Amino acid sequence: MNWNKSGFFASYGKFPQVPPPERVEIAFSGRSNVGKSSLINKLLNRKALARVSAKPGKTVTVNFFAVDGIYIVDLPGYGYAQTAKSERSRFGELTERYLKSGRIAFLVQLIDFRHPPTADDLTMLNFLAESGVNFLIALTKADKLKKKQREKRREELKEELGGFGNIEKIEFSSETGEGVEELRRIIEKYNDG
Repeated sequence: MNWNKSGFFASYGKFPQVPPPERVEIAFSGRSNVGKSSLINKLLNRKALARVSAKPGKTVTVNFFAVDGIYIVDLPGYGYAQTAKSERSRFGELTERYLKSGRIAFLVQLIDFRHPPTADDLTMLNFLAESGVNFLIALTKADKLKKKQREKRREELKEELGGFGNIEKIEFSSETGEGVEELRRIIEKYNDG
């Protein structure tokens, strides 16, 4: 797969606008400010393809990026309390309908490695486990932890995520590129083009 051959395809604010699937779709989900856009930019070797902001809640549409025969799909972040209730409701419905549509080949669920999963993270993991969607967890911001802190968080995650069986986890850093090649290899398995 040529990861350098990528570009923005389209954004959709309501699920009825999303056209029928024409390529394999790999979705990325996580709370606001967990690093979804940064991860996607690193994965696609682009600096600013997906919009990155220090302020959470910037992604409020389902954004499709085309890369060599597949779509990378950036879902709106969840859990940002300062977004208007009507907006949260709209993109909550958009995300839920997209996730239930049966069109996702694989999903990458992002969780901040530095902190325990939030209640919203656990709700999403429960939903994914019950829905049968193939997924893994990308533990973002790995570069922010020292070696001993990482070891401690790995142990804590065994308990924090114990109810979800043996879910694959990738430690990821958009700063250093850690985890990029591993994640690309997994996604490439789903590329039928």
